[in-house]
Amino acid sequence: MDVVGRWWNGSWGRIARRDIWLLLDGRRWCVRGRVGGDDGREVLHEFDDEQTARAMVSRMMGTSAGAWRDLTEALHQETKHLRGD
Repeated sequence: MDVVGRWWNGSWGRIARRDIWLLLDGRRWCVRGRVGGDDGREVLHEFDDEQTARAMVSRMMGTSAGAWRDLTEALHQETKHLRGD
C-alpha cells in the first residue's frame, strides 16, 4: 500500500500518542489509526473513495486531543532520499 497521508498528534507516550495513515492500494482507500506507540492498538477502515477516507481522517483527528502535525511531506522526502531520487 502506498502512503498518501501521515499525521501525528504531537504527543509522546503510550497513553497520549495517536498516529493516522491514509493509504491507497490502487483501488481501495484505507485509514489506519494507532493509539499508543509502536506496540499500540490499531484500527483499519477501508473505503471506496478518497473523500470518504479523508472524512474519516478528519473525524479521527477531531476526537483525539493534541496539536496534529501533518508528516506527509517529511515522509515522502525520506522515502525519496532512501531511494536515492
